[in-house]
Amino acid sequence: MKLRRLSAALLGAFLLHPGPRVTLAQGAQPPDQPAVTVRGQTYTPRSILARNMGTDEDQTTAFPPHKVIGNVYYVGTRTLTSFLITTPAGHILLNSTYERNVRTIAKSVTQLGFKFEDVRILVGTHAHGDHQEGDALAKELTGAQVMAMREDVPALEAIKPGGKAHPIDRTLRDGEQVTLGGTTLVAHLTPGHTRGCTTWTMKAQEGGQAFDVVFACSYRAPANVTPEIEGEFNRTFTLVRALPCDVPLGDHAAQYNLAAKHARLSAGAPNPFVDPGNCWNEAEIQEAMLRAQLQMQQKAPRP
Repeated sequence: MKLRRLSAALLGAFLLHPGPRVTLAQGAQPPDQPAVTVRGQTYTPRSILARNMGTDEDQTTAFPPHKVIGNVYYVGTRTLTSFLITTPAGHILLNSTYERNVRTIAKSVTQLGFKFEDVRILVGTHAHGDHQEGDALAKELTGAQVMAMREDVPALEAIKPGGKAHPIDRTLRDGEQVTLGGTTLVAHLTPGHTRGCTTWTMKAQEGGQAFDVVFACSYRAPANVTPEIEGEFNRTFTLVRALPCDVPLGDHAAQYNLAAKHARLSAGAPNPFVDPGNCWNEAEIQEAMLRAQLQMQQKAPRP
């Protein structure tokens, strides 16, 4: 992996998850531990972060917009996902990503034959800048109602690109529904990564069949797992595995192998995004990492 790619990803981590300032010797990096192996692939905290974020260019360059299934379309970048859910009454946008990406997302919506100004509702997965920094600009361009899980409201209100106040028109509770034009999204509180991390589910119709679509929130634990965060993740991993799922999606493209699946799209072939066997692969990776982190913390010498 190129150093530039890794450095960009690590810088993003510090910007998105600020903590106490740490001064490192020139060229030094913190240990990249623990390492876990899931389904034959080995992961470390640094490799997961680099996989999720990619380079600065990956975060801001549009991935080819495309239909995922039914009325669900991809309009995000190479590594930061954004989904358009279309309805006769207007559209729902899930994840505005960075503010600098909003007009890129709007262009992708237009390329698909829809109008960005027809977005009526804006929701997100969680209160980090790479997923919801663009909410204010997206609302400015569309007039959409911004809806968010109540536990994430304080963190969202702290996201103020250029000093813009973060708009929140409706706060949601676990299990609440967001309905527009015959399509219903259900908000599931799956905390741990943030207090209000939200996994969204909906039904999509294609070829006379109904499919359960899951837009997963990030399930990645912070560097230091407190008992409270451990409890949140225990609840989250139990909940997500109980959700009906045919089409697993995520808030980072790599979480559901977007590039590989998109490459297999072809007329008349089975839809590669229908992948029930891998619905909880990402949760499996992140739970294994969480357990390994907890073991490391328990073995660490007490101050």
